[in-house]
Amino acid sequence: MKFMRLGPVGAEKPAVLADDGVLYDLSSLTADIDGEFLARGGLVEAATALAARTLRKIDDPADGSGLRIGAPIARPTAVICIGMNYAAHAAESGSQPPTRTVIFFKHPNTVVGPFDAVRIPPGSQKTDWEVELAVVIGTRARYLASPAEALEHVAGFAVSNDVSEREYQLEISGGQWSKGKSSETFNPLGPWLVPASEFGDGSAHGIRSWVNGEARQDSNTSDLIFDVAQVVYELSQYMVLEPGDLINTGTPQGVALSGRFPYLRDGDTVECEIDGLGRQSQRVEQGVA
Repeated sequence: MKFMRLGPVGAEKPAVLADDGVLYDLSSLTADIDGEFLARGGLVEAATALAARTLRKIDDPADGSGLRIGAPIARPTAVICIGMNYAAHAAESGSQPPTRTVIFFKHPNTVVGPFDAVRIPPGSQKTDWEVELAVVIGTRARYLASPAEALEHVAGFAVSNDVSEREYQLEISGGQWSKGKSSETFNPLGPWLVPASEFGDGSAHGIRSWVNGEARQDSNTSDLIFDVAQVVYELSQYMVLEPGDLINTGTPQGVALSGRFPYLRDGDTVECEIDGLGRQSQRVEQGVA
């Protein structure tokens, strides 16, 4: 199963893409795919309804219906990010691999659909791409006893693009990174939310990005320094993770910050992909729309 939200911004409707490729409306079960739906076991409810054939079929946007694909979860209460979680990316950033998780935040309203435009802030010269494995929390997690408990609290996974403005992040940051992470449209997410029961623990999946069709990042989630279970466990020691919270787990090498590639410009196209989670694509636009 793959969970989706379809429709105009602010009016998305919940849907599920079955394994046979047929898309179904979830409106009879929930108004949206949000923390409340996840916490009550909504993913299992949807699977039960699919098996019982009680859901209404709808047109798949991939078939030309023109229906916008939104982020697969609605209104995350928090967007929590792990920095420098691939050793090669830490090196290209000029840092040693961390021995403890590096944690920072994005504003939740940065989350947009996987094919929505990314807007470069006015005057920005250093807007960068970062493909990441995103984790969505399904049940509250606080002070977990060990990483072995962590995956029980994960609802599913998605593709995330942790768009970053590097001047804001590093040169005028004041010592923390959120200035460079929280501009509008800076977190395209999706196209799908895939349940953890089907995707596994998040390891051993290829992760890639392209700019204007040219390869940029090409790695594997098994190369994470801190794997998903460790990340969720450690975060639970410092904060209460709520259903619907989004965790970006870090990006591999191959970003513009490395100096090997130019930063994003008006008219560029960014694509991000993770095996089993699909591909997203954004056109880059300069300034305020």
